[in-house]
Amino acid sequence: MKYQIKNFFFLGLILLVSSCVSKKEYMALQTELTVANKDLGDCDQKLSVYLKKLDKCETDKNGLSADLKSAQNTLKLREEQIQDFKEQIGDIRTQRDKQVEQVGDLTVLSQSASENIKETLSQLEGKDKYILLLQQAKTKADSINLALAVNLKGVLNEGIADRDVEVKVDKTVVFINLSDKMLYSSGSSNITPRANEVLGKIAQIIKSRPDMEVMVEGYTDNIPIKDSCNKDNWDLSVRRATSVVRVLQTNFGIDPNRLIAAGRGEFNTLASNDDPAGRSINRRTRIIILPKLNQFYDLLNPDMVPKK
Repeated sequence: MKYQIKNFFFLGLILLVSSCVSKKEYMALQTELTVANKDLGDCDQKLSVYLKKLDKCETDKNGLSADLKSAQNTLKLREEQIQDFKEQIGDIRTQRDKQVEQVGDLTVLSQSASENIKETLSQLEGKDKYILLLQQAKTKADSINLALAVNLKGVLNEGIADRDVEVKVDKTVVFINLSDKMLYSSGSSNITPRANEVLGKIAQIIKSRPDMEVMVEGYTDNIPIKDSCNKDNWDLSVRRATSVVRVLQTNFGIDPNRLIAAGRGEFNTLASNDDPAGRSINRRTRIIILPKLNQFYDLLNPDMVPKK
């Protein structure tokens, strides 16, 4: 508004003096007017820039005010947390002082109590040695069983590659599953010539492990049987196990003190007896090679732990 009044003033002045001034003076005044108008335009542009900067400053100010308020709230929260921590530290110090007092009371234990503690520690040390011994024994047994299984598979594969012969390692023992059709004549406990070949190869490994015992378990399916030799499946399973044991002793010279014959009847099945395939799987004989029982007893006897 101020600049517009100034323009009118110059214009009026020009009109006033145009009649009484020379052309040269008129042109000079006209030039001054042009320069003044240009300066006025520049001032308008600068004013617009400054107004925008002012708006931005106002926006920044409002943002900073909000940040300041948030920071003040956070500071108040931190101060409250610090106060809580101070109170917790005070409680912890109180508890610590009580524990120090209790520890001080414990230092007045009698000589007898101290001896009891020493004895207990000594017993724990002995138990640790015993546990270590058991762990070492288990590791050794696992290694022996693995080697035994590898040897058995190698021997049985020499000329005999048959699905009716299966070697497995189960926990602490190695066992061989033999199907009934490979071992026995149908429905009887008589050993077949083919079975003699397989049992001879197994006997080679048994002889190389004199520290092992051999348990032979007979299994049947659930089809009832009753004849002049067998009252039921219990009888048949025992007779079949006994036949294998007898062959190992008589034909291949295995020490009978290392042999055990057991019948499991129609129980402990591997498959369902509802179909012929399942019953065929269940009719089997299992030869288990395991450490002698006295070796297990020695492991469980604390007196067998080596002394210092």
